Amino acid sequence: MQPAPDDVKKLLAPNETVQLYIRQRIYHPKVNVDSIVITNERVILRHPHALGLRKDYTDYSYNDVANVKLDKGILRSTISCTLRFGGEPLLLDGLPNKEAQSAYGLIRQNMVAHQSPTSVSGASLVAGTAGQSPPPGTSVIVEKEVVKVRCKYCGTLNDEESKACSSCGASI
Repeated sequence: MQPAPDDVKKLLAPNETVQLYIRQRIYHPKVNVDSIVITNERVILRHPHALGLRKDYTDYSYNDVANVKLDKGILRSTISCTLRFGGEPLLLDGLPNKEAQSAYGLIRQNMVAHQSPTSVSGASLVAGTAGQSPPPGTSVIVEKEVVKVRCKYCGTLNDEESKACSSCGASI
C-alpha cells in the first residue's frame, strides 16, 4: 500500500488511521477525484483543483452508508455505496480489481463496526430469556428496528406510526 499524502494525514482525527490509499483518477460528471483514502472512520475522496495546486476533500462516514456493492469486471471494478439519507450514491468506478476488492472488504468491515447494535451489559432483552437475568459478565445485544415512511409530497422521513407528515402536514 502506498502511504497517504501528508495533506490527507492532516485531516485525520486522533484515533483515525488510514487503512487503504488508492491513487486513482475517477471521472464523475460532478467531481474529479485523484485519490481515495479509506480510514477506520470514513471514506475520503481527494479532488484536485488549479492544476493540482489546490485540493478539496469529500468524506463519507460509515454511519451514512446504507449498503455497499462491488461490481467486478475483467480488469476493473466499481464500488457503489448507497447512502442512508438519500442523495446520489458514492460511486468509485474503474478501480483495479485487487484494490477494489480490498476497498470493498474494508468498507463492509467498517460499516458493520460502526452500525452494529450497541452492546448493553446486564440487559435482559434476549429472545427467549425475557424476565431472566443473563449470566454475570456477559454482554447482551439489544436490537430495535426503526421504520420510517417517506412523505409522498415533500419527501420527509416520518415514524411508521405517524398519521400526518411532521414537515408538511400531509396525510401519510
